[in-house]
Formats: sequence, C-alpha cells, structure tokens
Amino acid sequence: MRVAFFTDSFHEINGVAHTSRNLDAFARRRNLPFLSVHAGPETLLTRSGNHVELNLKRSIASIPIENDMSFDLAFGRHWSTVIETLRDFKPDVVHLTGPSDVGILGATAAQRLGIPILASWHTNLHEYAGSRLGSLVSWCTPNSLRKGIERFAEDRSLDILAFYYGFAKLLLAPNPELKEMLETKTKLPCQLMHRGIDRTLFYPERRTRRDDTLVFGFCGRLRPEKNVRLLVRIEEMLIAEGLTNYKFLIVGDGNERDYLAQTMKSVELPGILRGEKLAEAYANMDVFLFPSWTDTFGNVILESLASGTPCVVTSGGGPKFLVNDEVSGLVASSDAKFIAAALSVARNTSLRNRLREGALHSHFVKSWDDVFEELYRAYNACASSSLPGRTLSSSASVTI
Repeated sequence: MRVAFFTDSFHEINGVAHTSRNLDAFARRRNLPFLSVHAGPETLLTRSGNHVELNLKRSIASIPIENDMSFDLAFGRHWSTVIETLRDFKPDVVHLTGPSDVGILGATAAQRLGIPILASWHTNLHEYAGSRLGSLVSWCTPNSLRKGIERFAEDRSLDILAFYYGFAKLLLAPNPELKEMLETKTKLPCQLMHRGIDRTLFYPERRTRRDDTLVFGFCGRLRPEKNVRLLVRIEEMLIAEGLTNYKFLIVGDGNERDYLAQTMKSVELPGILRGEKLAEAYANMDVFLFPSWTDTFGNVILESLASGTPCVVTSGGGPKFLVNDEVSGLVASSDAKFIAAALSVARNTSLRNRLREGALHSHFVKSWDDVFEELYRAYNACASSSLPGRTLSSSASVTI
C-alpha cells in the first residue's frame, strides 16, 4: 500500500500529533511507501528510501487556534506543490485526520486526482466551538441564552464537519458513540479506532518515589475544555475532610496553568514532559484524574494504565471506554460524582491497590505496531473497493 497521510498536527504536543508521529515512525521502520504531509517551520520536501516528507510553512495570514496551532487562510498557495508531490508518489489511498488547512488541501487534491480517501476523527471540534463561543459571550449574556448559543454553534459546526468527512470512502472513529454519530450524519461506513503506546517506555518500574504522599496526577492541555478547574474543587474537599498528606502533579501547559498555580495549595506544575521524564511522572502518580467531558479517546489514559496508575474519568467522551469501572479505575457520571470518586480513592488504600492491580492487567493497552497493522488493513479495504464508500460494510472494526 502506498499511503499519503495529511495530518492536522505533527510537530505539536497533542494526541493527534502523537499518533501521527508514531504512524510515521511505523512506516519508516517497516520501509513502507509513505508520504507524510503536514505543516512545518519551512516548506521542504525530503526523501529517505520509501519515505517522503512534505513540510508546508504557514503564512502571516494564519489564525491562532491553540498556543501551538493555527489555520492558514492562504494555505492554498501550496496547491501546485501538493498536486505535483501526489502525482509523483502515486498513492493508493489518502488518509486525512481532520479539517485543518492541511486536511482541506489534502481532501481537495485527492478529489481532483481521484484517490480514495480514508478519514479519521480525532477531536470533537464541534463541542470545542460551542464551549469556546459560550465562554466568549458569557460576560454579556444570561445563562439560558448562552446555552442556546453554544448549542447552535455546536450543531452548525457538526454540519460542516459532516460535509468535510463526507468526501471519504471510509471513516474511523475513536469510540462507539462517535462511530454511530458519524454513520448517522454522513451515511458512510465507519470503523472503530484505537491507539497504542510504547510498552518499552511506560511501565510501573519507572516509579522513583518512596514516600507515602498521595499523588493525584493529570496530563494534557491545560485548557477549559479539559475541565481542569475541577482539580481545584477536589483539593478543597480534601482539605475540608482533613486530608493533608497529598500532592497534585499536573503535567502539561495551557492558559489554565496560571490559575492552577495561583489557586492550588499543594501542586507541582512541571510543564510539558517527554520521554522517560513523562513515563516517570505517570509511574509516580497514585491516581490519575481526567475530568474532561470532551475527549474522544485519551492516549494519556493508556499511558497511565500501562504505568500501573488507576484512572478516574467521566462518563463523557471516549475515556470511559478505556477504563473498566471498579476494576482499573472509576467512571463518574457528573462533576460531583467525579469529586466523590477521587475522595473515595484517597481514603481507601485497599481500593487503590485493587485498582492498581486492575490497571496493570488492562486489555486496552496495545502496542503501536499492533495498532498500525490493523490500520493498514483499513487502508487496503478503502483502496481496493471499486464501490462507493457508502456501500462498504460498517460492521467491521479496526484500530488506530
């Protein structure tokens, strides 16, 4: 299979970029014909064996989206470069990860050249659109009106996303709820996704702590949609109940970091960690708290479980599909129940030990090689069928 991969993120620090870099590394290890297209610091085409990498520089017309991401309104200037590169590479399938400037250019080019498209859903952008617009107008609108504005923005954003994903023959979704939603909205076949971790990096023997302090952990972007301010409320309840031998270890960066640093009493904020330092941080946590309601999957959950750290997650989004409730962690159906679950684990040593044992034996933890071998079967299914994508079987399941 000759695969052209157009990804939203590659050099950044987020789940999409992490998956993209691992897919790129898998193709290099196996010497597979692979064209990796993404934004980069300069426009540059490089070749190494069967691997081709095309970095495309964004212009001053870029609109900031995250602290390390943007959307270039003038990205179409790379059209001839992309078309020429695709014609030279001759891919069997184009894989898109989302409606970024890179993704839109890739989708348009694939359509022009008649190359089958596989598209994977990674982020609930429609929910982000609703919540962020709601935050912008919250100071000047009553709560009921703000909720209506959020719903309108979310619904219209979802319509736009469905139109974009409708260019594909085959879709990949990170959890069963999104699989059903995409099939309903696009009328296209959609298969389940998964993600992997580096089993040689994340494991419990990385633990260096020997004290009896109870460490609550978090890893991810420190943004409002991650619901990280709930960690403040958890600390307040710990103090109210007289529990003082604790610490929060919050790994990551974002615009909520200053608030957490100024508000929390016992917190360590090391910023973004990578490699062995990140693996050591997971292993040194006693409980991993992930209060987000919007995440579609949650790579950090897998890394935590592989490190032997049980997780407390919400019943929203994808993380609940990675945690066996009462076995490898706890699943909470509201913020109040999330706080109660965190306090329960804090009070009960035997519960922590039982959940830790369950985390170590979680069957959700897979290697990246296993994950991408399944992905290549999906590429083959997408490229080999001469029928329209809507007629492909939607009952199959793959992992990514």
